[in-house]
Amino acid sequence: MATNTLAGSSLSMRSLTPQTQAFTSLSGRRSALISSFGRKNVSFNLQPKQIRLQISCAAKAETVDKVCEIVKKQLAVAEGETVTAASTFQKLGADSLDTVEIVMALEEEFGIAIEEERAQTITTVQQAADLIEDIIQNKSS
Repeated sequence: MATNTLAGSSLSMRSLTPQTQAFTSLSGRRSALISSFGRKNVSFNLQPKQIRLQISCAAKAETVDKVCEIVKKQLAVAEGETVTAASTFQKLGADSLDTVEIVMALEEEFGIAIEEERAQTITTVQQAADLIEDIIQNKSS
């Protein structure tokens, strides 16, 4: 069993195996506590590393619902068929022209402009809703 924990400026690692038991705790920039539990050659290298954090939030339920309704209308989806956030345009029977029309309807409904490069990456209802939320957020910033 091995566990690693990173909190603030401290790092702890515990390795418990039948052959080797060791506990390492690093805290702050320069301090380290190493217990080798009988091992003679223990080495470590402490180097600062940049952590890249990416936060991804799903679009609001209202946005997803609006996108679902627009897609249903544009593709003339039958009443019994459901369109969800996971629905792909391809599985709903949309071709490239249909996708362009969906994007134009979304732009009109939400009062936004979607760049062609970004519009070409949309394949699901969720991706469309996330893109709309992103554009609206950037527009208000």
